[in-house]
Amino acid sequence: MTEAGTPYDDVFRTIMTDCPFLLIPLINEVFGQHYTGDEKITLLQNEHFIKLTDRKLKRKITDSNISLPEDGRIYHFECQSTPDCEIIIRIFEYASQMALEDAYASSGKLVLEYPYSAILYLRHNSMTPYEMEIIIKTPGGEVAYKVPVIKIDYSLDEIFEKNLLFLLPFYIFCYEKEFPAMENGSVNFKKAEKEFIKIIKTLDSMCLNGKITEYTKCILSDMTKIVIENIAAKYQKIKEGLGGIMGGKVLEYEAKTILRAGIEQGMELGMEHGMERALVFMVVKKIKKGKDIEMIAEELEEDKEKIKEIFYAAMETAPGYDIDKICDIINR
Repeated sequence: MTEAGTPYDDVFRTIMTDCPFLLIPLINEVFGQHYTGDEKITLLQNEHFIKLTDRKLKRKITDSNISLPEDGRIYHFECQSTPDCEIIIRIFEYASQMALEDAYASSGKLVLEYPYSAILYLRHNSMTPYEMEIIIKTPGGEVAYKVPVIKIDYSLDEIFEKNLLFLLPFYIFCYEKEFPAMENGSVNFKKAEKEFIKIIKTLDSMCLNGKITEYTKCILSDMTKIVIENIAAKYQKIKEGLGGIMGGKVLEYEAKTILRAGIEQGMELGMEHGMERALVFMVVKKIKKGKDIEMIAEELEEDKEKIKEIFYAAMETAPGYDIDKICDIINR
């Protein structure tokens, strides 16, 4: 029988499956590693069967199970929505099953290699530790297996500074205790609104500058919206307000905002090229909203022929709409 998960588990697994590279900065943060982000990531089987005392098999699905072939290490993350002291038991079950699946016997010895495990707590309290420990007492001695705990208590600036984009969809948990006051119109709602607009602006800027792809940006935005809609299901103002921002209903860049980003990038790439990328970026955003050439030209106050050129170049790269490829096409 499969254990029921939560929407947050699904979001966690979706990001891990579609954007596994986002786990690298999190691994660096949690385990003190120094991966560059260019390492090859292998997604491992996340479905395991554990034999119960009645000899029946119980299916367990882990939230993430990846390996980095360069050093052979396996990393295992579990997403936990509420404080639960039994999570450490499940961690041990999962980790032991993973170790058993790759175990080998040699010269009378059984060798088990346990993964580097960590727990992501979406909610936590003063009793939630920053590290849990599994102690295994054997006739040959005692073994300690430490499991770091990640808490959603990073500021938005820290998330972007440390490139912990994997945590972005869960940032709304920082506001959960304030939901009743926010729903009643307190200033905290305005604060949250500004922060989620900042999330969208920063992701768009990172996309424009080539730090992330349009696909990654969309995954993060969509997953954030899903988390908001679930956690704030009883709070209409929060669900529609913040969810609307992540869905693109509230925030629509003005041309001057995008162009300013293009100008800043132009300092490195050349002013003309930076401006061109900015315009291409804006046109793509309009295309995704289903707008035609005439509407885009009118809204951006640009020459129709120029917009037409970009529009057809963009269609050649659909549905990914790679900005660099579009620029290459129009500059042939």
